[in-house]
Amino acid sequence: MKTGRSIAVWGGWAAVGLGVWTCSPGGASLAGEQSPGKVALALQLPKPCFIGTPVNLKTPNLEKPRSGKRPDFYIPAGLTNVALKKPVTASDTSPTLGELSQVTDGDKDGIEGSYVEIGPGKQFFQVDLKDRYPIFAIVVWHYHAQARVYRDVVVQLCDDPAFSRNVRTVYNNDHDNSSRLGIGRDKEYIDSHEGLLIDAHGAEARYVRLYGNGNTESDLNHCTEVEVYGRKPGAP
Repeated sequence: MKTGRSIAVWGGWAAVGLGVWTCSPGGASLAGEQSPGKVALALQLPKPCFIGTPVNLKTPNLEKPRSGKRPDFYIPAGLTNVALKKPVTASDTSPTLGELSQVTDGDKDGIEGSYVEIGPGKQFFQVDLKDRYPIFAIVVWHYHAQARVYRDVVVQLCDDPAFSRNVRTVYNNDHDNSSRLGIGRDKEYIDSHEGLLIDAHGAEARYVRLYGNGNTESDLNHCTEVEVYGRKPGAP
């Protein structure tokens, strides 16, 4: 088993964490950097819903804000969003708002009707990619109609829908292990229209699981969209 570094980038800031890998992430250059055969990830971002950085968010692990456009993030050419329209399940099977299918429906707007809300406390959303893909980038939008920080955000990959073996963590900002998934080295961030961009290092998996544990406004959990950029099986 090999321990690799995961780099999550949002709003131009990079947070470096530790993830457990069962195979080498691959590639000689730092993941996400420009190199031969790579192209900038072209995201279709929704319209921003707020401007500026709120000063009243109380959290001990918040990344520093930045201004300006997020730097380009580079991935191998030819990747697509393999999560689009794929099935979604969750730890809470009865959402209080919306439908679980909205997590992969392509609608990233920060307006009412574009997101799904599930119960309080530690919960997860899970996407079944329906096949095993090498994954290079994951982008998450929780809820960006207002500035919020979502707690204990942990993103894991697996080939087992129960996540009982060969689980790989590619992002974790649970700094005090309150969700009992391990201590994370990534920083909390203010959810925005840019989404959370996570480097998955080309790890191969079928299932993507997104954990959360409430936010700075309430104990509830939300998800607007999850995108997963991977290579179709058999593609060069």
